[in-house]
Amino acid sequence: MSAPPGNWEGQSIARPPLFNATTKKNAEVMDVPKTRADCTAEDLKKWEKNVKAKKWLVCGLVPDEYSRIQSCTTAKEIWDTLQVSHEGTPQVKRSRETLLYS
Repeated sequence: MSAPPGNWEGQSIARPPLFNATTKKNAEVMDVPKTRADCTAEDLKKWEKNVKAKKWLVCGLVPDEYSRIQSCTTAKEIWDTLQVSHEGTPQVKRSRETLLYS
């Protein structure tokens, strides 16, 4: 079965949805997603890298961890969310260090 025209997303339910992080300004000066026709080669490379990074980050997660990051739209957001959930915020790190040294 082929994907509908203009659809960049795969049809598999086993993989996470793809995200097109490229935007453009419309007439009302609001950010709207670019269509595939509006994307440059550089935009497509960035999009592909984001999709690959998201795929690798999501593949190793257990369901509890996936529920934390399911609302994230970029690989950077996923990474930051996982980092905070496992290591804590800088304030939590400082309080842990203080507790350890005391």
